[in-house]
Amino acid sequence: MRRGWGVLASLLVTGTVLSLAPFSTSRAGAADAELKGAFRRPENNGWTFVHLQGTPREIGFQNGYLLAPEIEDTLKVVILEAEHDNKKEWQFFRDAAQNMMWPHIEQEYREELQGIADGISAHGLKDGARIDLWDVVALNGAEEWSYYVKEYDRTHGIRSTASKAVPEHCSAFVATGSYTKDGQIVIAHNNWTGYLDGERWTIIYDIVPAKGKRMLMDGLPGMIHSADDFVTNSAGIVITETTIGHFSGYDPNAIPEFVRARKAAQYSESIDDFARIMKEGNNGGYANTWLVGDNQRNEIGELELGLKNVTLKRKKDGYFVGSNFPINENLIREETDFDPHDMSASANARHLRWEQLMAENKGKIDLAAAQRFLADHYDTFEKKVDADERTLDGHIDLSPRGSEPWQPPFGMAGAVQNKAADASLVAEMSFSAAAGHACGMDFKAADHVRAHPEFAWQKDLQRDMNAHAWTTFRVVN
Repeated sequence: MRRGWGVLASLLVTGTVLSLAPFSTSRAGAADAELKGAFRRPENNGWTFVHLQGTPREIGFQNGYLLAPEIEDTLKVVILEAEHDNKKEWQFFRDAAQNMMWPHIEQEYREELQGIADGISAHGLKDGARIDLWDVVALNGAEEWSYYVKEYDRTHGIRSTASKAVPEHCSAFVATGSYTKDGQIVIAHNNWTGYLDGERWTIIYDIVPAKGKRMLMDGLPGMIHSADDFVTNSAGIVITETTIGHFSGYDPNAIPEFVRARKAAQYSESIDDFARIMKEGNNGGYANTWLVGDNQRNEIGELELGLKNVTLKRKKDGYFVGSNFPINENLIREETDFDPHDMSASANARHLRWEQLMAENKGKIDLAAAQRFLADHYDTFEKKVDADERTLDGHIDLSPRGSEPWQPPFGMAGAVQNKAADASLVAEMSFSAAAGHACGMDFKAADHVRAHPEFAWQKDLQRDMNAHAWTTFRVVN
């Protein structure tokens, strides 16, 4: 390890929190030009709103500079999770970022990623610690590492060291036509992940790039993409997804998912554009079923993007739902070990609940209904209200079953934040968001670790995850 990173790494092990060093007038002055027009607002109901604009480098620099404390904090979490879950040191992921991902990242996003590292450096970290380009690339690739590690171990004849399956990220739907109250698009999504990183998934990015479309999206600090994927752009395209459960397959010689997801958000003007960009150079990383709305055409689409099997569907009247269940029979057979008949499984139980809600609310779905759906606690397997791993508002921490093989019993994971929009909000580039559980239930970290000491490995970085009110965010004119 180089010296700067070694200092930070040693502090991560001890749980020491770094503070930001004061920066000189000359350093601040040098940053002014690249920060022009960018700003962050004070926290609002758990969210931090950040406006970025300019060239790729300027957007990256602004991200790194304005969010330096949050990026440092998030990187600690990503390192802890990556090393714990995959049984490999952070240097392994840094090397993969440099040698495997970087050659397949186009220049525009190379400049933005380097800008993030430079922005952090300009802001300054205490005690000589550094976060460099390879840390930033590895942070952006965080959702792909479980896919890559399995492929790496397989091709190197190593018995897999990864301890967890691909996480079951998210519940989502998109609907239009006869299913919505006004016949226009309604879309909603909640992010499922570990509470350790999920509590930090609270940045609202308003990005105005020199080329392409303006974007409003949620995300983690220091990333060029949303990562849990809720984004709308100035062409009226709105995008979300849910992970394909029990998926395996990864092409290290193709384009990282985080690059394609960002490019698709930035340059899509139609569902066809989105599908084309996501399919080009597909590496199988973070394999998702993407739900897309085209507000200009009042059309919705579903792109199930496996590595070998890719299926695009579209409708102008109807709905698509997602809860980590694979759809295409060839994909299920060739790329997953998913059992579509096990109705006790989280993905299948939530799928059934989505179908129930769509049928019960046909012709009545609006923004308020979408928000209610994301707070739903009906377990279709138990046939009763019981907040757990099988409900749309996931509470794995309350489940004695956990969500195996991703999370053990009472695992500190589930739904961590929520977003929803209707056609009127998409038209003005805005959406409604609620940090924490949509049901209003708070998660108290210390209490949970005391009751379940097997999760003590997280305690130094784990924070409470409080529920906040729905809040509307929109681009800044």
